[in-house]
Amino acid sequence: MKKFMNAVDTVLTESLDGFVAAHADILVLGEEHKFVRRRTLRPGKVALISGGGSGHEPMHGGFVGHGMLDAACPGQVFTSPTPDQMLAAAQAVDTGAGCLFIVKNYEGDVMNFDMAAEMSDGVLQVVTNDDVAVENSSYTTGRRGVAGTLVVEKIVGAAAEHGLALPVLKTLGERVNAATRSMGVALTSGTVPAAGKPTFDIGDGEMEFGVGIHGEPGRRRDSLKSADAIAEEICTAILGDLGDRAKGPALLFVNGFGGTPLMELYLMYNSARKIFEKRGVTIARSLVGSFVTSLDMAGCSITLTMLDDEMTGWWDAPVHTAALHWGM
Repeated sequence: MKKFMNAVDTVLTESLDGFVAAHADILVLGEEHKFVRRRTLRPGKVALISGGGSGHEPMHGGFVGHGMLDAACPGQVFTSPTPDQMLAAAQAVDTGAGCLFIVKNYEGDVMNFDMAAEMSDGVLQVVTNDDVAVENSSYTTGRRGVAGTLVVEKIVGAAAEHGLALPVLKTLGERVNAATRSMGVALTSGTVPAAGKPTFDIGDGEMEFGVGIHGEPGRRRDSLKSADAIAEEICTAILGDLGDRAKGPALLFVNGFGGTPLMELYLMYNSARKIFEKRGVTIARSLVGSFVTSLDMAGCSITLTMLDDEMTGWWDAPVHTAALHWGM
């Protein structure tokens, strides 16, 4: 294993220190590294809080700022944050309008956010489950929440910035999640620093089809195919799951898992866009890059969100975070 680190047990805290120092104009680090929050809070605005295991950077800390999250709670690598982290974050950023927790559907995340919500007043939750690859996996009951979580956080974050009420934001988040489907493929495994070796073994000529963002098994192990063939299978699965909803304007998000060059991600975007548009989907908005990663895994996911006018408007609204920045 070759990684830039000083010691395995300080990787997360040192990374958080550097992250917040690099973005000190918009971010503040919570006590004991429990959370990252917006430097400037808006009184009377619903606070959006998310979090999860580290190793997926820039998710979620990179989405804290104007137009997205108010706070994010980082757990250890691929390990859920604890309820006390969420409670501390909620207390730090709740300015009187309540909090919305945005939670990826993994058992640890759901359980701990549930516990924090039960110990708080004025908290509602949205659970994301956009992965069409498998119905259940190593860490979930039901579908996994993956890259589509970014889309929920962006759209709901913009609406929160404009003063929408907590119940309205919860409904909007559930609507965005219901309109979103994702699926990924891995070419190599990621390596967790504490483990010191790849999470799974995969041959040079193989790919893991439908992989999860922690390296969980997907639909099958297969021989490596062309980009067009990979995109065809992923897009077909997404369209089949959306059914009759898969018509009209959409957001196409091609996400890298951490070890894939941007050149290849744009190539995959090109393949996916052609397939979707041939089948009646109009790609109205796009995002390409490594935003929901799995350490140094080579691979990517494709996410499609069917848009209406309201969702498009919130997507286009100004955002200023470490990872996403436009309109300001």
